[in-house]
Parts: sequence; C-alpha cells; structure tokens
Amino acid sequence: MALIHSLEKNGNFLFKYRGQFPIILFILSIPVILFTDYSSFLKISTNEFTLLIISIILSTFGQIIRSIAIGTSNKYTSGRNTQKQEAAALNKKGIYSVVRHPLYLGNFFMWLGIVVYTYNIFFILIFCLLFWVYYERIMFAEERFLENKFGDEYLTWSLKVPAFLPSFKNYIPSDIPFSLKTNLRREYSGVSAVALSFVFVDYFRMLFHEDSYIPTIQQGVSLIIGILFSLILRSFKHYTSLLNEEDRS
Repeated sequence: MALIHSLEKNGNFLFKYRGQFPIILFILSIPVILFTDYSSFLKISTNEFTLLIISIILSTFGQIIRSIAIGTSNKYTSGRNTQKQEAAALNKKGIYSVVRHPLYLGNFFMWLGIVVYTYNIFFILIFCLLFWVYYERIMFAEERFLENKFGDEYLTWSLKVPAFLPSFKNYIPSDIPFSLKTNLRREYSGVSAVALSFVFVDYFRMLFHEDSYIPTIQQGVSLIIGILFSLILRSFKHYTSLLNEEDRS
C-alpha cells in the first residue's frame, strides 16, 4: 500500500475513534500524577493557584476557538459525525479563513490546559507529540476527502489558509451569525468533561501526595455542577425544542 493511502486509511480509522483520545490522556495521567514530585512545588502556597489559573485560561481559550467555529457553521458542513467523513459545503469564511482545522486547534488548547495542571513537563511534551501524531493523520484523511469532493475550490482555499497555526492575513468575516443555542446543544458534554477533568487531576494529586486525604467541598461542588450542567442541557437537547435551530448542524 502506498504511504499516502496508508496515512489516509489510518486517518479515517482514528477519525472514528477521535473521541477516545481524552480517555487515553486520563489513563496516562494517573501514573504521571502518582510519580510526579510535588513537594517543592507545593511549598509555595501561590503556586497551585497560579497553575490552576494558567490551566483554566488555556482550556477556556480552546473552548472559545471551538465555540466560534461551531457557532458560525451551517448544517451543510461536517458536524459530530463519527463513522465517516461528511460535508455538503465547504467552510471558507470566519475562523475557517484563519485556520483550516479550528476544532482540532481548540481541542489542543482545551486538553493542554488539563495536562499543564498535572505540573509534569514530560507529560506536556508527550501530550504534544501524541496529539500531533494522532491528529495529523486525521487532518490528512479529512483533507483528502475534501479535496476529492470539492476539487479546485478546496485546493484554492487550502493554499491560502494554514492547517493548524492561524494566520489572519486572508481573514474574511463570516456571513453566518454566531449561535449560542448551537453551542449549548453541541458543546455541553465537552465543557462538562473539561471541568470534571480538573477535578479528576486535583483529586488524584491530593490522594497520592497528601496523608489522610478527604475530598474537599470545592471538589464536590465542582463535580455536582459539572454533572448537573451536562444533564440539564442533555435533557433540553433530547426532550425539548428549545435549542433547535434551522440551518444548523
């Protein structure tokens, strides 16, 4: 099999299971937290708070990128499909005139924030490497699909817009208004997962590195809020029409 076909095949396979990537990070983070030495870091009381703020900023920045992309896309572009590549139209304006894969760029920063919160530089580097190897193949397969489907229209757009590192040189404003409803309908699970991930890291760090550890009130409140947020919006999505909109995926 030619390398180009092998990369495309691998990319399509990973595309189907791209939602499992955070699970891999969670599994890897447990031994990372266990074997990370926090003794010198936690001696300074402000370190943990500073690290938390930096991590939240990174994850929030990633969510903002995703929200802009999702909130200004119509129903004819690819959505949350997992079985195969789908697209009836090509996004070329708004954030898609700045970067070709804004959703994956958003994912990177969302998960980077959580990984940074482990305070392990080696885990941060491993995450960056894993993300690149994993998502480079997915992006390759997606672009092969789009090139075959849209031909010269895709090639012309892709020559002007970088794949992953944004450039505002050729920015074109989106003609689709931002939709908060679309974000609430499509992104509630991701937002909840990120919030719960911070609780996850915090819990295991204290469990492994503090004597007689008892879960804190803050962890309990964060856990409850994250679960309730997800359940409420899931109910709105599946059992009401409050979040439905025409021409949105």
